[in-house]
Amino acid sequence: MKRRSVLKAGLVLITTSAAATIYRPAGAALRVFNGGARWHAKATLPPVPAAPSKRMFLSDKEFAQIKAIFDRLIPADEISVSASEAGCVVFIDHQLSGDYGQGSWRYRAGPEQQGTAAQGDQSLKSPAELYRAGLAELDAYCRKTLDAPFEALSVEQQDELLESMEQGQVRLGNVPSDILFKQLLANVQEGYFADPVYGGNKDMVGWKMIGFPGSRYDYRDYVEQRGQKLNIIPVSIIGRV
Repeated sequence: MKRRSVLKAGLVLITTSAAATIYRPAGAALRVFNGGARWHAKATLPPVPAAPSKRMFLSDKEFAQIKAIFDRLIPADEISVSASEAGCVVFIDHQLSGDYGQGSWRYRAGPEQQGTAAQGDQSLKSPAELYRAGLAELDAYCRKTLDAPFEALSVEQQDELLESMEQGQVRLGNVPSDILFKQLLANVQEGYFADPVYGGNKDMVGWKMIGFPGSRYDYRDYVEQRGQKLNIIPVSIIGRV
């Protein structure tokens, strides 16, 4: 089946459907519409690739904090590279500077109320506001209780602190530690497995690790290869590179 043939068949179907008689049960209202403008598909441009060398939102201090945190949440091992090596810090830096960071997809008019565990975070803070306030409070906590910023702590200290944050046992200030932890964990996971066009998943390491083929157009070259190891090379929105 060729793509051009499919498109032509689709146009014929649209034309004949528009001229067909419409039947309704007895007593139902019936109106027949003829003519009208022909539908044309819009060309959707791909997103602009994130530039790893361009800082968008995070300060140098925040960048170092997140790098240390992300690399404990997804450390390098024999399976794959660490979160920062995969570009996850670049990913969240760019995300926080845009609509996601501003929380434009969320209702934030208030009033703010405490939700149940099933409802999740009910704060009116946008992700960008949560990061900025939470990281500052985390830094103050580390310096006060551990005499060093998070990025300067030992691996054991970092892991212990993150585990306590996950349980909501760390009193940071106005930002609940478990809410901050969940935000960080969700974003590092997104960065590791998102399309590389957004800055993370560098060289598609996340996809290669789990065998995800990426944004492929189709699989016609592989349909008949049953019972074989395919070794499909992942493809990004912007191609293989």
